[in-house]
Formats: sequence, C-alpha cells, structure tokens
Amino acid sequence: MGNVQAASKPITSAANQFLGAVPEPNATAEQDGKAKSAAKPLENPGTMEELHKKCKDVMPANFEGAKLMVNKGLSNHFQVSHTINLSSTQESGYKFGTTYVGTKQISPTETFPVILGDISPSGDLNANIIHQITPQIRCKFASQIQNSKVVAGQLTTDYKGADYTASVTVGNPNIINNSGVIVAHYLQSVAPGLSLGGELAYQYGPAVPGGEIAIVSAAARYASGLSVWSGTVGLAGLHVCYYQRASEQLQLGIELETSFKMQEAVATIGYQIDLPKASLVFRGMLDSNWNVGGVLEKRLEPLPFSFALSGLLNHSKNQFRLGCGLIIG
Repeated sequence: MGNVQAASKPITSAANQFLGAVPEPNATAEQDGKAKSAAKPLENPGTMEELHKKCKDVMPANFEGAKLMVNKGLSNHFQVSHTINLSSTQESGYKFGTTYVGTKQISPTETFPVILGDISPSGDLNANIIHQITPQIRCKFASQIQNSKVVAGQLTTDYKGADYTASVTVGNPNIINNSGVIVAHYLQSVAPGLSLGGELAYQYGPAVPGGEIAIVSAAARYASGLSVWSGTVGLAGLHVCYYQRASEQLQLGIELETSFKMQEAVATIGYQIDLPKASLVFRGMLDSNWNVGGVLEKRLEPLPFSFALSGLLNHSKNQFRLGCGLIIG
C-alpha cells in the first residue's frame, strides 16, 4: 500500500526541505489554524452488536444438505419467499417467509418499519420487527415460537447520540417465574477511529445459582485506514478480532475467542475473495480445532439465479459436510 499523503505533497514543499528553507512563522500558524478548523467532529461508533462485524462478515456461513429458496416481490414494500431445506443434521421441511418494508425513509439505504418472519407447516414461527421511532431511537423486537410455546423473546432499544450509542436489551422476561436477562451496552468515540465501551449483563431467576448473576466486560475498537482491531474482555472470557482489506478482491479476518469458565480458546483465520466480473464470492476459514470450511456464491447471470456451495471438513474427527443451495429471485 502506498503512502497517499506523501505522494500528494506539492513539489515546492519537497524543494524547500531539500534547500533547507524554513517556512515563515505566520505561514505555519496559518496552516495550523486551517488544520484545526478542518478537523472533523467525532462520529457515531455504531452499536455494540456491530463491534466485530467487519471480521465476522469475512467468515463463511456453512450449511449442510440441500436448500432451495424462491423470492417473489409483490410490491415495492412487500416480498414473500418459499424455502425447502433437506438435511440430515437439522430439521428438514418447508418454510414460508414474508418481508415488509415501510415508507419512513431515514437514508437512501434505510427505510422503516421492517417486519420479517418465517413459519413452518407445524406452526414454528420466527418474527422480527425493526423500527426507527426517532432519528436517535431505534427499537428491535424478536420472538420465536415452537410447539405452540414462546421459547424466546427479546426487545432492544438503541439510542444513538452524536458520538456515542447506548443500548438496553431485555430477553425472555417471565413475570410468573420472575426470570429474565437484561443487557446494557455503551460505546463512545474518544478519538478519530478509536471507540471504547462496556457491557453489563444481568440474569435472574430460580435456575440461576444464587438467584442472580451479573457479568461486566469492556470493549474497544480501533479503525485505521483499511484495518480494524476490535476486542472485548470480561469475567466470561476474551474476544479479539482483526480485519484487513488487502486489496479490492481480498479481505482477511483473524478471530480469537476464549472462555475462562470452559478453559478453552479457539483461533480462526478467514478470508473473502470477490470477483465482480465473474459474479463470484468465496469465503473460507481455518480454525485451531482443525475445521476447514468454505462457501462459494455464484450469480448465474443473466438468469435471476444464485448458486451456493458449502463444504466443512474436520481433519481430527474425520467428518465432512457438504451443502448446496439455489436461490431464485
């Protein structure tokens, strides 16, 4: 990678340095004043959920078996999908999905509210609702129903300030059993490219030893040019990620996740190769448990088809899983 700033210096500056010329004090003061006035204010760091997003997006999402998905847009705001999944390790069957996008446009790429979900013939339901109530407040609700019972429910509220984000999540609240989970996040931009924050997770209920437990962890992220460092550390463990965009076609990610309670650590190296001219994206990974995985995604132009091929191999356990999928629409 070349030094863009060095290459963009005017020739006169290089000549002055070569001849030993010293700029006048007034000119230096003027330049310093312009630099200070041109300094940009700190930007919003995003939410804590997006802390490791750059590195996570590089890792492949492996699947097993055969998948067929058909997407059909009924209007500019409404879309339906049909998914057939055949697998020996997961539940096979059919799912019907819907997506609704509202008319409240926040930016060219963001429109709210967003309602999406899928349901199986047996009645199992996954539903998500995302809405931007005000320019600063965003709410997300997720629910999961299995065997006619609500097995999971979660409500998250994000407040985005000029240079910070505060979030509160309430998960699986049960008034009858007096149980649930509350998680609070805070992320603050302290310098250009540097964000610091923390997380407080509190769980209570009869199934928790002592009736309640709280875990505190700290978080940090530093972005410099084409690389991003991010990490969290607390009583539960350590999680560190590194992302690097090596070129227009190649992205790299390294992840280290440890658990103090389980006394184990897993290191993963992932990469993503983009070939826009071939309409092809490949993601691969290798971890310290000897898992080797990859997912190939190919757009079959000019047809509205996308083909996906997944492979996951574990050398030590002598296991191999293959998956293939076709998306229409």
